[in-house]
Amino acid sequence: MPHLEDTYPLYLNNKATQPNTDLEVTDKYTGEVAFRTALATPDIIEEAIAGTVRATEPMAKMASYERRDVLQHCVDRFRERYDELAYSLCVEAGKPINDAEGEVDRLIDTFRIAAEEATRNYGEVQPLDISARAKGYMGMWKRVPIGPCSFISPFNFPLNLAAHKIAPAIAVGCPFVMKPASKTPLGALIMGEVLAETDLPEGAFSILPTSRDGADLFTEDERLKLLSFTGSPDVGWTLKARAGKKPVVLELGGNAAVVVDKDADLDHALERVIIGAFYQSGQSCIGVQRIIIHADIYDTFKSMLVEKTKSLVSGDPKDRDTFIGPMISEKEAKRLKGWIDDAVDAGAKLLCGGDRDGAMLQATLLEDVPRDCDASAEEAFGPLANLSRFSDFDEALKQVNDSRYGLQAGIFTRDIHRILDAWDDLVVGGVVVNDVSSYRVDNMPYGGVKDSGLGREGIRFAMEDMTEIRNLIIRRD
Repeated sequence: MPHLEDTYPLYLNNKATQPNTDLEVTDKYTGEVAFRTALATPDIIEEAIAGTVRATEPMAKMASYERRDVLQHCVDRFRERYDELAYSLCVEAGKPINDAEGEVDRLIDTFRIAAEEATRNYGEVQPLDISARAKGYMGMWKRVPIGPCSFISPFNFPLNLAAHKIAPAIAVGCPFVMKPASKTPLGALIMGEVLAETDLPEGAFSILPTSRDGADLFTEDERLKLLSFTGSPDVGWTLKARAGKKPVVLELGGNAAVVVDKDADLDHALERVIIGAFYQSGQSCIGVQRIIIHADIYDTFKSMLVEKTKSLVSGDPKDRDTFIGPMISEKEAKRLKGWIDDAVDAGAKLLCGGDRDGAMLQATLLEDVPRDCDASAEEAFGPLANLSRFSDFDEALKQVNDSRYGLQAGIFTRDIHRILDAWDDLVVGGVVVNDVSSYRVDNMPYGGVKDSGLGREGIRFAMEDMTEIRNLIIRRD
């Protein structure tokens, strides 16, 4: 196994800085302290924000190829440090090693896409002579960096969700400060170490583990021109309310649904639904939480799901046979265990799972959960999925929409008319056909509606958020 250091610095204005070792980060499987990192104080955060202001002009003046080369350097170094990055995810996030390697692959993809897009920040020539008064005028517009950005990333994808903020910022020339999740800071700090090897202008980036109170400074300071937050809905909407005049991008949570119609390939649907529901212990904002199955195949597919779920291997995430690792903390496992018990008390049927040992919670299937139970109505963010049935496809779509969330939904069907109906009628950010709600490719527009968020990630779309249109109008006569 790769070696982790005992202590790690933060990155302040491009430089490794070790003011303290105050943040303890645990191995999520053993519960023991795995390493310590520096914890940013308010003074350090202030210095970082001031640094982004100083770096605004030099970052904006970097040539496109220079930004591309920085991103390509990151791609090359991440490949060289592949095993270290994957192992760090195993330790700090409790992510099974196979899933951890998948996230490193996506980290590399994300920076590679950004390197390609860095030279494609296009504008447009626009005719203005739409009437006699504008005869002789022409217009052009281009995109310019919005300025210093503030990023707050979550614990569940410490590499790739941080990458979806860092990489487009570099691609367009925006300096930034980032607060990684305090439970999983190491992935972002390794990115900082790699960025520090480049010739980015001083102040181009700071990566600062800090307490939750520190998020106030990342949110409210008017020198920061954009806030991008990924995390829980309650926190995200609260931060937006306090962000002032700056634009805010929110990638929040959900209780995503999949519909399995009677014409679905059940073997394929089984494989994908199991992954969608229980991948990295269900700790994904687009993880499958509600499984809505046509009545004609309900009993058959339910039996398939129960059998497969019972066969999933739980244990040490460093073991390649492990599919279910620990949740991020024992506190979170206790919370979800309580939701499961409450649902059963309210009339739901426990099909399998439901037991907890520390931070380990068994993969759990429930049936007929009352819609107002937390296990159905709220974001489980753990290894729990609920089964229900439908007879009419329009009714199934209504069940999907019966949620305050709207991130993504999956539809298993071969009927093109039903596919198009789902695309028209589901109030979500994305509809995935013949796969699960948790499917994502890193160049696609990704985000939610309703309580699930605001704006879109995906490199090109994040680059648009991090730039502003600047017009040029020319009178030729």
